[in-house]
Amino acid sequence: MNTPVSSSLHRPLSQALVLLLAAATGVIVAGNYYAQPLLQILADAFQIGAEQAGWVVTVAQLSYAAGLLLIVPLGDRLERRRLIVGLFVLAAVGLAICASATHFTQLLVGTALSGLCAVAAQVILAHAAGLAAPEHRGRVVGTVMAGLLLGILLARTASGLLAGLGSWHTIYWVACVALLVLAVVLARLLPAHQPSARMSYPRLIGSVLVLLREEPVLRQRSLLGALSFAGFSVFWTPLAFLLSGPGYGYSIATIGLFGLIGAAGALAASSGGKLTDRGHGRAVAIGGLLMMLLSWVLLAFAPVSLAVLIVGVVLLDIAVQAVHINNQSVIYQLDESARSRITSAYMTCYFIGGASGSVASTMAWTRYGWNGVCMLGGVLALISLLVYFLPVRKQAGKPVGAA
Repeated sequence: MNTPVSSSLHRPLSQALVLLLAAATGVIVAGNYYAQPLLQILADAFQIGAEQAGWVVTVAQLSYAAGLLLIVPLGDRLERRRLIVGLFVLAAVGLAICASATHFTQLLVGTALSGLCAVAAQVILAHAAGLAAPEHRGRVVGTVMAGLLLGILLARTASGLLAGLGSWHTIYWVACVALLVLAVVLARLLPAHQPSARMSYPRLIGSVLVLLREEPVLRQRSLLGALSFAGFSVFWTPLAFLLSGPGYGYSIATIGLFGLIGAAGALAASSGGKLTDRGHGRAVAIGGLLMMLLSWVLLAFAPVSLAVLIVGVVLLDIAVQAVHINNQSVIYQLDESARSRITSAYMTCYFIGGASGSVASTMAWTRYGWNGVCMLGGVLALISLLVYFLPVRKQAGKPVGAA
């Protein structure tokens, strides 16, 4: 695909700016996960069943996937700073709708809007990758991704703690204010970007599908990302039901603390990026996939052992993040002029996988309990290993070296 190379007018990408971008990414994407530890409370508040309550998580991920396809490509066509700031403001509006919801449908509408606009995180990621020097790109992407994963995991902790102090509405009001503050900060500090793509919006969106068709490596890594994030969602979506059940009987605040345990995966993200920069990407990916499979073996014993559950959580989150960082390091080498659209293609598949995992895990929990959840997660991990080792060929028929 031949498109003009983008250019950015910016100050040097300092470590402080990278940390700001990581924090902003984590805060905006967290809105998709506040509901997970609250599912039982939401089911009681709106007088619905557990399976119906699980749709809050699914709607967040599906709307995020829609935003990845329909909004993120605009990062190659519009000035990115304005796009990012605008998305932060709209996401805050969505969270305000959630906070004031008196009917379950209102909660779903607010969740859909905030989820759609939370793709600002991916626009930030593509922007950071473009600003970074090639020899430091893995570290920068890893740091920003660490912020994203911390946001996903700590969202559960913040949600549980604030629900314990106030009500389930509290976290949404607090997050709404945080996004508005960050919108002001980013408007002042985020480097400007001069877009390169001049094509119409329909052609821009269509080019995302063209990239998937023409880039076998992108297709493989998108499928691998979808499978790994599906496994991630398979675990985290029904966890609140397990921990609030008769086996543990934990309060909502205690359940939220499990996000702190999973945060170890986010802290490993930067290390994974550094190893990839040094040429060890293949080892990072294979190690992550094997660790993912092992984590599900351990998690099968979660109903009877808290210690094994904690170890399994840490391993699963480290594994998913390692595979994700490796995938991104590979796909960002494909076409510098289409980085936002490559991000769109990969992350759309990624979050479709996450949404599918949420739906499947809720069904597995309802019908087969925790054993069904772990069986589903283990199967996804095995399929991920197979996908990674399948040969990938260029259009000319020459093998593409694995990274």
